[in-house]
Formats: sequence, C-alpha cells, structure tokens
Amino acid sequence: MAEAIGRRETAAAVAYNEEVVRWFMLATVFWGVVAFLMGVVIALQLAYPWLNPGPEYFNFGRLRPVHTSAAIFAFGGNALLGTSLFVVQRTCRASLFGGPGLAAFLFWGYQFFILLAASGYVLGITQSREYAEPEWYADLWLTIIWVTYLVIYLGTIIRRREPHIYVANWFYLAFIVTIAMLHIVNNLAVPVSIFGTKSYSAFSGVQDALTQWWYGHNAVGFFLTAGFLGIMYYFIPKRADRPVYSYRLSIVHFWSLIFLYIWAGPHHLHYTALPEWTQTLGMTFSVMLWMPSWGGMINGLMTLSGAWDKLRTDPVLRFLVVSVGFYGMSTFEGPVMSIRAVNGLSHYTDWTIGHVHSGALGWVAFISFGAVYHLVPRLWNQRELYSLKLVSYHFWISTIGIVLYITSMWISGIMQGLMWRAYDHLGFLQYSFVETVEAMHPFYVVRALGGVLFLIGSLIMVYNVWRTIRGDVSVETREALRQGAVAAPAPAE
Repeated sequence: MAEAIGRRETAAAVAYNEEVVRWFMLATVFWGVVAFLMGVVIALQLAYPWLNPGPEYFNFGRLRPVHTSAAIFAFGGNALLGTSLFVVQRTCRASLFGGPGLAAFLFWGYQFFILLAASGYVLGITQSREYAEPEWYADLWLTIIWVTYLVIYLGTIIRRREPHIYVANWFYLAFIVTIAMLHIVNNLAVPVSIFGTKSYSAFSGVQDALTQWWYGHNAVGFFLTAGFLGIMYYFIPKRADRPVYSYRLSIVHFWSLIFLYIWAGPHHLHYTALPEWTQTLGMTFSVMLWMPSWGGMINGLMTLSGAWDKLRTDPVLRFLVVSVGFYGMSTFEGPVMSIRAVNGLSHYTDWTIGHVHSGALGWVAFISFGAVYHLVPRLWNQRELYSLKLVSYHFWISTIGIVLYITSMWISGIMQGLMWRAYDHLGFLQYSFVETVEAMHPFYVVRALGGVLFLIGSLIMVYNVWRTIRGDVSVETREALRQGAVAAPAPAE
C-alpha cells in the first residue's frame, strides 16, 4: 500500500505535456471532417459523373488521393500521434523527451507535411504509382518528422520511471519503427533536379509492384492496425475500468502479428507477373494472420468481463467496443479475400472497397472517435463531455452509414466480378464494361448516402467537442453524473 501511494505521489509530481496532445486531438477532429467530406464528394462524382468539373484540380483523379491520405495520414495519423504521446507519458510516468519545443516541432511539422502532400495531389505532382505518393520533397520532410517522432517516443520510454513497459507502448513503437522502414524503402527515388518536383523511383517493373504492396499492405498492418491496437489496449481498459483480459495473450498477439504481417503483401498481386511462389507466400501468411488478429479481438472484447452493462450507459465505450468488432470482421474478411480462388472474383472490384472501408470506418474511425471523446474532457479539465446523448446520436448515425456503405459495396463488387466473368453460349463475354458500370450505379448512390451519414456524425462530434471545451454540460449529462451512471474521472487520469 505504501508503495502504491508513493507511486501516485511520484506520478502527480510529473509535469506531463498535455498541450501537444490537445493540438493533436483538435487536428484529428478537423482532418476527420475534411477526409469524410472529400469521401462524399468523390463518391458523388462516381455516382454522377457530371459532378466532375472542368478544372482538373477538382476531378475524381485528383481528389481521390486527397481523400485517402486525409483519412489515413491526416485523421488517423493525428489520432495516433496524439494518443501515443498521451499514453506513453501516463504509462511511463515521465514527461515527453525533448521538452515542449521538440513536441511542437513534431506537431506543426506533421501538419505541414499533410499540406505538402495534399497540394501535390491537387496539382498533379505525384510519383504516379499505385498510391499516387507525394513527390520526393514531401517524402524527405516526412522522414525528418518521423525520426523526430521516434526520438520523442523512444526517449520517453528510456527515461521512464515505471520499470514495466505497458503493451500499448509495444504496439505504438512497432508502428513507428516499421512505418519508418516502409516509407524510406518504398520512396527511394532520384530527383531530376534539386529545384524540380519530378523524380524517378529506384524500382521498376515487377520489383516496383512487389515493393509497393510490401509497403501498402504493411501500411495497413502497422499504421492502421498495430498503431490503433495501441489505442485499444489503453483506452478500453481505462474506459471500462477493468484490467486487460489476458496480458499474456496481448504479448502473444503482439509478436505473432508483428512477425506475420510483414510477409502478407504479395496477396495483392495474384494473377500478375509476380512469381507464383511469392503470391502463395503472401496468401499463406495472410491466412495465418487470422489467428493473432482474432486473439487480439477476443482480448479487447473480454476486457469488458463484468462491465458489459456499461455499454447501456456509456456511448463512448460503445464506440470503442464496436470498433473491435469491426476489427475482427475485417481481419476475417481480409484473409478470405487473399485466397487465390476468392481473389479471382474480388480483385479490382468494389468488394475490395467495401472491405477497406469496413476497416477504415468501423475500426480506425470508431476507435479514434472513442479516444477523442475520452480524452477531450480530461485534456480541458472538464467533468465529462457536453452531451452523452449527442455521442449516442453520433454512434447510431455513423453505424447506419457504415452498414449502407459496406453492404452496397459488397453487393456491387460481387455483382461486378460475376458480370466480368460471365460468358454466353458462344463463349463470348456476356456483358460489356459499360454495362457493369451501369448496373453498379444504384449501389454507388447508396454508398454516397452512407458517406453523408458518416459525415453528419462527425459534424455532431465537432459540435460536442466545441461545447465541451467551452465548459458546457447538457442537462442529461449533468443528471447522469449526479446519478453516478457515468463516472467523472480526474482530469489528469
């Protein structure tokens, strides 16, 4: 008991850097709205081609990478950087390495990278590869920023006052180190001139394709999975007020996921010029990934043992838990789609789009929303969010939007794949490409509607966060606090 009291007193004496976490949370909310708005715009452009205006800067081809990068690197990236800097300080009982100055450089440098990348997409200044990556100058700047992030994070862990390194920090650290490696190798390029934007990739042909999908799938594996699992392993136990269900399982989850994920990229290249043994290798490791992924899902869900009743009264916890459900669904669907026979139907179709967005919206966005809702009152020293009822509205509106989105893309994609491989009695293709596009139109409209609902949910979050920062408390939240239905933890927790 004396030791525990001593630790609390020591922790209270640590001056945590919460200012930079506040900036990252605000940036997360802002870029989330931008990403979802761009998604709605390009979804409508696909459903109604006349919405592609004359200037090329606003056409689908330019705005699609803006949406993708805004969702992954702007919205998701700010959520990861902000939550990781919050978690590492609390679990290590140490302030950020490098002080406020280095942390501020990380924040503003990362926002500058986002603007560099977005301007390149709109102006058509990209490497013109699979992901339309930004050109060499933006890649070089991101390398500097990412090394700064690693120095801050690793330096904080090294100077920790807590001897044990909590599992969330392992996932965050794996995300930081692996993304650095992926970014540097995939973007090796030679600029044409120091003052020009054009460069030539160090790879070409099938080697370039393999490198890009080694990067692409592991960006999913370490940016959109490992990093957000760090959020899961801290915020679900914290919000549910329960310990992690099995710490041993979390360690097995970590090492198996980290080892297997790095080999799975070639499953994106079935039926291409890539050697068949490489395709089979990617497929095999993808199927093996099913086990550690579901181990993590079980660990997250079972953490609520004895606290399931909190889902009725705490919509923030509902966001966090449902996100783990989407994680389990996506990590089941992904290995199935990596199997060669299934991939022959699903590849290049909207089924892949539905799969990606079940993970991006259901897993990444939902767990980010939960983390934002959990952190904002604590960072601004408020008792609770302005309105828990608005959080519930956000949850249900966004959930309906996700269901509309992914089901429409599943139906559209499977129909698309079947039409592409349909033959008549003479052995000719039964449908032209234009006929498949025409058949998909109703589902594109439904997808756009789902995106609109998801955007509306994010705007509700903006209003709720703004009122919370102002210090307002709605009537129903005040009543919930009075009755003890929702705990009001200390701001520094």
